[in-house]
Amino acid sequence: MNNNLPVGIFDSGVGGLTVVKEVFKQLPHESIIYFGDTARVPYGNKSKKVVQKFSVQILNFLLTQKVKVVVMACNTASAYALDTLRNKTGLPVIDVIEPGAKKSVELTRNNKIGIIGTEGTIRSQAYVKAIRKYSSKVKVFSQPCPLFVPLVEEGWAGSAHKHIVKEIAEKYLKSLKQINVDTLILGCTHYPWLENIIAEVMGKKVKLVSSAYETANFVKDVMKVNNILSNNKQPRHKIFVSDSPQKIIAFGKKYAVKNMNPSNVKNIDIEKY
Repeated sequence: MNNNLPVGIFDSGVGGLTVVKEVFKQLPHESIIYFGDTARVPYGNKSKKVVQKFSVQILNFLLTQKVKVVVMACNTASAYALDTLRNKTGLPVIDVIEPGAKKSVELTRNNKIGIIGTEGTIRSQAYVKAIRKYSSKVKVFSQPCPLFVPLVEEGWAGSAHKHIVKEIAEKYLKSLKQINVDTLILGCTHYPWLENIIAEVMGKKVKLVSSAYETANFVKDVMKVNNILSNNKQPRHKIFVSDSPQKIIAFGKKYAVKNMNPSNVKNIDIEKY
């Protein structure tokens, strides 16, 4: 395999850009192909069958781009379609659940871990199952936060709307605070955009686990093991979306994501795949 082939990353929308930012930091020589399914976001309220169908379509598209690794930067897709994608390609397929679950077990001191995510991710119990691989002592408490994804997608993660987002976060996170979790998994790649607000609501004693950071770190480890790290001095990045490019371009510029100029972002008809 050509080590300079790109890394393929996908998400239901803009949330996976948190993973892209971390990959840029940790793997600066890697070229990135990102697909955001902005026409069909969110995935969290959709059935397993539908999410699997969407994920296979995206995999088929990424394979046309000659990627060397596929990163499922979507917790719902990871929960519902990981095995499906691994059965359809010999490439490494990396999910966002395993890295976050492992890190949370390493961090907890009172063995009380909280998980926030979309309704689909929470319903799947994927994080609970992953955590159980690393510890049988840990107690896991889950809370769906369905409004967080649309808030991020609409660009409300900034300071201008902080009071509204914080009020919603306080309602969602109240039970987890009462249970006294000491570690909280941000079980959706959209949620790191709200990390400061979530941290403020939970308090300084609670450690937050970002699926974006942990996934990028895991990607690096997998590529080292497979000996497919790039040494490309001039990596090239492309971003594809299933709806108008303007929204993701504006979002990327607002939150300082690299390579968000219009020439790097294109619309595709994902239904063809």
